[in-house]
Amino acid sequence: MKTPTAETRKGNPVLLAVLVVASLVIVSVYFREGVEGPLHGSRRGLLFLTTPFVAAGNVVAMPFEATARWFAGLSVNREELQTLRAQNAEMRQALATAEEQRQENARLRALVKLPDALKTGSVAAHVIGRPTDSWEGTILVDRGSADGVKTGTPVIAAEGLIGQVSVVAPHSSKVRLITDQSSGVSVLVQSTRSPGVVRGSVEGKLTLEFYAGAEPPKPGDVLITSGLGGAYPKGLVVGDVAKVVSGGAGMPPNVEVASRVRIGEIEEVLLMVGAQPSQVVGGVE
Repeated sequence: MKTPTAETRKGNPVLLAVLVVASLVIVSVYFREGVEGPLHGSRRGLLFLTTPFVAAGNVVAMPFEATARWFAGLSVNREELQTLRAQNAEMRQALATAEEQRQENARLRALVKLPDALKTGSVAAHVIGRPTDSWEGTILVDRGSADGVKTGTPVIAAEGLIGQVSVVAPHSSKVRLITDQSSGVSVLVQSTRSPGVVRGSVEGKLTLEFYAGAEPPKPGDVLITSGLGGAYPKGLVVGDVAKVVSGGAGMPPNVEVASRVRIGEIEEVLLMVGAQPSQVVGGVE
């Protein structure tokens, strides 16, 4: 068997030269002949024959190209989606912060209107501590003796009376709530001016005791501080008569009172440092 020599593997240079010269001749003739020439006609015929195959190839390749474009777009969309999610989270946080500030400002505006109406000095405070058990009817606020707070200072919210300061530190105070079992507030029924005492309880409920009116109070009657004893300025809203149950012959009625203040949800309070509270915190205030 004859093996190819190095000269054979190099190819035939004469054939290569002939092909190059033929190509140059064909290109020259193609550009010199008119559009109706044989070479142009051959090219049109070749295009006519190959066009169906090219079209079929495009049809076959089109789904793959579309899928590739979809995946490429999907990666971009995922990045955009992550960016949009991050922006959405930031916007929601900003809205929540703004809403919290708006609500706090609204509560504080309602509080600062009270001293003008009551003609007394005051200090706004935030609630920083709540009772740890149902037996303790107190809250802790972030104002103290450094702010002019004293033992016995009345504490109110925009809706009405909350209680009285029982313990004072330089920068905090403990407030005994009117719902505490040891609390008692001298009141008047606003419509009849009949006096009584609103007391707290272990359950945190309020009742009207020692009522001295000729007629029993009615549900919806407003109870205000009477000013007796000097513990609270006169005219602070304590609550509303919620329920009246007859006590029978010769017995006073059982009167349930509802505070207007949601004490379990209160966040800001007003300490009436300009008032002249009683120095004794306990009993009937």
